[in-house]
Amino acid sequence: MGLRNKKCLFLVQGEGRGHMTQSISMKQLVESSGMKLCEVLIGKSKQRKIPQFYYDRINVPVTPIESPNMSTGKKKKGIKSLPSFLNAVYRFPLFIKSLLVIHRKIKEHKPDVVINFYEPLAGLYYLVFRPNIPMICIGHHYMFNHPEYKMPKGNFLASMGLKLWTGLISIGAKKKLALSFYPFEDCKKKSICVIPPLLRDEVLNQSTKSEGYLLVYLLNNGYIEDIIKWHNQKPGVRLHCFTDKKDIVGSVPYDSTLCFHQIDDKKFLAMMANANGLISTSGFESICEAMYLGKPAFMVPVEGHYEQFCNSRDAAKAGAGLYDKSFDIDQFLSYLSKYEKDNSKFKEWANKSHLLTLKHIYGVLFENDNVRQLNPYPDFTGKVSAILEVSQ
Repeated sequence: MGLRNKKCLFLVQGEGRGHMTQSISMKQLVESSGMKLCEVLIGKSKQRKIPQFYYDRINVPVTPIESPNMSTGKKKKGIKSLPSFLNAVYRFPLFIKSLLVIHRKIKEHKPDVVINFYEPLAGLYYLVFRPNIPMICIGHHYMFNHPEYKMPKGNFLASMGLKLWTGLISIGAKKKLALSFYPFEDCKKKSICVIPPLLRDEVLNQSTKSEGYLLVYLLNNGYIEDIIKWHNQKPGVRLHCFTDKKDIVGSVPYDSTLCFHQIDDKKFLAMMANANGLISTSGFESICEAMYLGKPAFMVPVEGHYEQFCNSRDAAKAGAGLYDKSFDIDQFLSYLSKYEKDNSKFKEWANKSHLLTLKHIYGVLFENDNVRQLNPYPDFTGKVSAILEVSQ
């Protein structure tokens, strides 16, 4: 008995690129095991457009649904909690329609499992409709609810709010796969299973070199002015900056040493592989990609984005690089001059991701089976001992 011919449906949060690239990785993984991805339902809002690369790469039907999202200030930089809440209340009738779309799609496809990439409406859907289909939630956020995980000191209200929000999103989940920079014990009481980052095959197989430029990824395009301000002071440093700013199509040169790019996962990965380092607004996925490729990271959390604040501290602890509250890139240049690459432990941990993830999917679909008896899949021939090891 295995996963072949089993069907799954994805729910994906459309905020940033991390959850989208994780779902692309999961599609590669489940299809290699013989499963079929029926459709993707992805959260959308007026503030952000689902990038074209996602439709191209996921390559199954994609249905955007209205979903809660974070509101930014006038300068499109920091996250504003109260406006985010009020906007969600105002748009709640649209969310009810989204719940009905989810219900219709589940009835249409009859998936064997629903995999939720931190889409906020998933928990509400399972609370209201109580479908008889297991759900697996996946994301770095579930580490925050792990009893042994140490949140940064201070910001008590933000910490409790993030934990509560994460709990609401995962209502009804059979398992919560908590992506982590480093190994951790599972918490069976809370159904939290700690796994490595879910990186795409392209990352795992990517060759690297250094071509003398820095790569920048901005979650909120309001930070573009900060990058330009620093660049005007240090025009000799080559920068390539990726953003979801709507009026940037393809690549738009600012001058001979600064170029802006619309978000494109393949292009971003190729440029990261050849960069000297990554400057990022502390998204989990981008940091993990940089760590795997041996590229040091300079992390500047979006103002008011507590999850990114936690990411930056946790990633620095894992050896990803350094963090700051502003784009003071001078200190990153100083850090790069002394940087010595040693990502062997992280790569060893990350390389276990696919087998561990398959083990947990199998465990949810076949609760009464001994996972140690899992037959190897065609694409995993020769890895029986590894499967046995991770299931012990």
